[in-house]
Amino acid sequence: MYYGKRQLAGACVAAILGGMVLHRLYGWIPHGGTALFSLVRESVWEHTKILFWPLLGAGLWLSQGRPGAWKPWLLAMEAACALMLVLGWLYNIVLGGEAAWVNFVLYLLLMAGAFWLATQFSGPFQGTKWSVPVVLALGLGLLIALFTLKAPEGRLFADLAAAGLWYELPC
Repeated sequence: MYYGKRQLAGACVAAILGGMVLHRLYGWIPHGGTALFSLVRESVWEHTKILFWPLLGAGLWLSQGRPGAWKPWLLAMEAACALMLVLGWLYNIVLGGEAAWVNFVLYLLLMAGAFWLATQFSGPFQGTKWSVPVVLALGLGLLIALFTLKAPEGRLFADLAAAGLWYELPC
């Protein structure tokens, strides 16, 4: 799909800033509604929210008037979230990384990579194979909601800031 450079750059910057706001939203407005969109704790899993929601919004906005064009955005969003989990796990848990700037750079790279990936497809986005990103996005959204309400045990869901394994930026 072709997107104008200004439109794409504007959407990317808006998504990045949106994710940064979502990172702190629950701390500013602690409520069940904001918990679904914002980080409740500094866990690797919770950081998928700052990719999921902004990329979903950007993809829906950029694909207006383009039938099915939102499906590559779902695929890119899912890939970014999966990479966030894998790389976040490796850096923060396996390697014991605590540098906030590394996590921030990782976030920027994943967001930019998702925008790049979503623009590499050309339509039409029909058929069974293009229903997979829709099903995966629904599943990921349900998991985000479920694990926000009741996080399972395990390091992936643990509050790394509370455990002293994560450097918390002052706000």
